[in-house]
Amino acid sequence: MYRLHTEKRGQNLLGYNSLSLDKPYSNFNVNVFYWSTASRPQFTNCPTMIVMVGLPARGKTYISKKLTRYLNWIGVPTQVFNLGQYRREVLQTYKNYEFFRPDNEEAMKIRRAYASNALKDIASYFTKEQGQVAVLDATNTTRERRGVIISFAKEKGYKVFFIESVCDDPEIIEANTMQVKLSSPDYENYDKEEALVDFLKRIDCYKMSYVPLDEEKDRHLSFIKIFNVGSRYLVNRVQDHIQSRIVYYLMNIHVTPRSIYLSRHGESELNLLGRIGGDTGLSSQGQKYAKALAEFIRGQSIKDLKVWTSHMKRTIQTAEALGVPYEQWKALNEIDAGVCEEMTYEEIQATHPEEFALRDQDKYRYRYPKGESYEDLVHRLEPVIMELERQENVLVICHQAVMRCLLAYFLDKSEDDLPYLKCPLHTVLKLTPLAYGCKVESFYLNIQAVNTHRDRPTNVNVARKPEEALQTVPEHL
Repeated sequence: MYRLHTEKRGQNLLGYNSLSLDKPYSNFNVNVFYWSTASRPQFTNCPTMIVMVGLPARGKTYISKKLTRYLNWIGVPTQVFNLGQYRREVLQTYKNYEFFRPDNEEAMKIRRAYASNALKDIASYFTKEQGQVAVLDATNTTRERRGVIISFAKEKGYKVFFIESVCDDPEIIEANTMQVKLSSPDYENYDKEEALVDFLKRIDCYKMSYVPLDEEKDRHLSFIKIFNVGSRYLVNRVQDHIQSRIVYYLMNIHVTPRSIYLSRHGESELNLLGRIGGDTGLSSQGQKYAKALAEFIRGQSIKDLKVWTSHMKRTIQTAEALGVPYEQWKALNEIDAGVCEEMTYEEIQATHPEEFALRDQDKYRYRYPKGESYEDLVHRLEPVIMELERQENVLVICHQAVMRCLLAYFLDKSEDDLPYLKCPLHTVLKLTPLAYGCKVESFYLNIQAVNTHRDRPTNVNVARKPEEALQTVPEHL
């Protein structure tokens, strides 16, 4: 078994059976793979089961939901199967911790039954819904239980990757218990103190039979062990690119409280004319917004704020008004409209009516001739998402399509909804990641601007009339 530490940089994770990592993990490079995105990418040649392992209140559901959101965003159909929900469907009402005692034979039969139902649903998800990854969100704390899952996966031809969350930090456990577990449906009729006592006894029940993954005894398995919310990692036998990407993602996320501010650039000269793309500077109203944004950010008193822009003039001019250092990302450039750059929607309809209709039929996957699709843009933005997950407070000054992609990631929006998310000019969105979601606050800074949002049209047929194609185009000069 090989052991690799962070000072050995640039090694391919797939070339080692096992590695142990301590922070700062930013020095460790894991290969990330990209594919052509002309159609839905197929990342796996056989389905993968992600199996969570760990005691209650160790962040398993947090990891499950976050990982599922990421995989769906990059185009890998993924679904969470939470065993707690299966239990609630069977029992209807929760009594107390006694149900989780390992010597409660009647309860154990019930637990095995709904665990079996979850596996059947996973098989159905893979075969009937063309899922590629299923996340089994449960404790899976015994070798026996994990053995059942491995046998099931082997019989079906699935790959298995375990994610074990190990935590012995009392403060982290207490915070997770108070913030998440005591507000679960199990304790809605409980007094807070009674709920805490019962939940701690539930943890003790699991401790009686908990057998962690072992780097020697389980060296034949593929897994990552996460210690104390990312202070250290143990990675073993990564099998393929999807597992490599999962490991890389998990090593970048953190739970430090922070906020991400998203803003489009100030109104540009081409925005006024209703022309898409291009690289012009700000209009007079756009310049006013840049000053208003600077005043707004100063009023927020944000600690250690980082500012990111694209390489385009309009975002750089907007950032300049802040009077602080900023970092330019080419990955944040607006979607490339190819032959349609700097054209109005009316001009595109007049010269390329078929292309205009095809884009309306599938706006997420449609690629402009010699340009990009939203799907391409998502994959271009993946490094930005990784870095946003690593950072704390960040202001991203970007563009409409880019902001839609970033917003869709944090709000778990579908591919169908993503291209139609409303991201108006001169408005700041403040995103505050929470345990199982994201809080969104919108701030309009009272500087008028043109509307650049085009709603989904009703008629998307190639043979439609021009007036039908243009019915949702916003007004412009």
